[in-house]
Amino acid sequence: MTDNKIKALFFDIDGTLVSFKTHSIPQSTVDAIHKVRKNGIKVFIATGRPIPFIDNISAIEYDGIVSANGACCISGENELIRCSTVDTEDLKRLAEYNKIHKFPIAFASEEDVFITSTNTASDNVFKLLNVKPIEIKPIEESFTKHIIQIIAFFNKEQEPEIMAGVLKNCDAHRWHPDFADIISKGNSKSTGIDAMLAHYGIKLDESMAFGDGGNDISMLKHAGIGVAMGNASEEVKKSADFVTASVDEDGVALMLKRMGLY
Repeated sequence: MTDNKIKALFFDIDGTLVSFKTHSIPQSTVDAIHKVRKNGIKVFIATGRPIPFIDNISAIEYDGIVSANGACCISGENELIRCSTVDTEDLKRLAEYNKIHKFPIAFASEEDVFITSTNTASDNVFKLLNVKPIEIKPIEESFTKHIIQIIAFFNKEQEPEIMAGVLKNCDAHRWHPDFADIISKGNSKSTGIDAMLAHYGIKLDESMAFGDGGNDISMLKHAGIGVAMGNASEEVKKSADFVTASVDEDGVALMLKRMGLY
């Protein structure tokens, strides 16, 4: 199979480029991405991670980043393409809610991340992501910053109440049962893809996206071709055009080769 019209590739990080087992990018993926870029295809990152958390992809070269589930997009020339921040009134309502309903909340700006407290769930998630220890600060610190993303450790059952009554101007994106990525309303990986493609003058049907998590579903449906990793859930796989092998079984390289992109 060949698809020579593809001009842009979008990759999720965790579970797609980077293995949860090794916390590194398989060499087959590194080699394949190097080859497709030599063939003139642009490579973009499309991740739920905020910019300060993107410290695990130095093994590859890329042409831009869609971060925080689409809320912040930066070109390969380090030009800010778009950035949406969380409404301050939402932050204040969340602070009041959290006085009664206690759970850890991390706040991410372009420059840094802090967290209000920790528990077993937050410790386990940040260990899974291989994230360095995060400084603990009071929630009111968020009022003075341009917050791009909230990482809130509440479960799916709590989500409807919090999103409807507290974070009224935000959307929640979830790929793990213990937390939600929260960003300003109307943003997603698919809107981030649109912004990046427009910046580089590439058509949507000339794009291909790879992902494995629930927050990847929108972009897998939206891109010209959507590819789910073998380690993805059934829901994610159903949203994709193709399913490849897992991240630990050379899934990215196999699909790029199958598509004739190198």
